[in-house]
Formats: sequence, structure tokens, C-alpha cells
Amino acid sequence: MAFLCLLTLDLHLPENAGLKGKRKHVQSLKAQLRGRFGAAVAETDHHDLWQRATLTMALVGRERGKVDELADSVQRFTESRFGDCVRWDRRILSTDDLGED
Repeated sequence: MAFLCLLTLDLHLPENAGLKGKRKHVQSLKAQLRGRFGAAVAETDHHDLWQRATLTMALVGRERGKVDELADSVQRFTESRFGDCVRWDRRILSTDDLGED
């Protein structure tokens, strides 16, 4: 059995003055999450707003505890960069929950 953690990150960028600045922050964060944590990451909402971004990430592992620890690390890392400007939604599912045949 494998476990999947889906993380949705709502990011507020109050100091940002335009879409170019937002894109710089978002692209950098996505690259770091991929490189450091092996997360699959996509910007999934607020593409046309320059002070908001929503990223959805997936983490996969064989042990629920390890996936949970990795998700904690992702959250700590992101909050260390963006502080109180971050809101999270987090779900962990097993392959059994997904109805794997």
C-alpha cells in the first residue's frame, strides 16, 4: 500500500506589485519544493491576481508516518519563507482509499 498527501497552499503576497513579481516568487517556490522534497507542484488558481496564488502539491510514500513528516517539513519550509501569508489544506489518502484495483 502507498500513501498520497495532497497539500493545497493559498499564498498571499502583500508586498508584490505585479504579475512578474508574483511569477518570480511562485516559480522559485515550486522549484524548491520539487528539489528539496520531491513534490509534484502546480499553480492551480488565481493565475491573473498578482497578490494571490494557489499551489497544489502531491507527496507519495510507502509509510503514512513518513509522508506526514514530509508534509510537515514542506509546511515549515514554506511558512519560514512566507510567514503568516500562508493557509493550508492537507489530506492524506491510501491507495485503498482511492479504490485501487
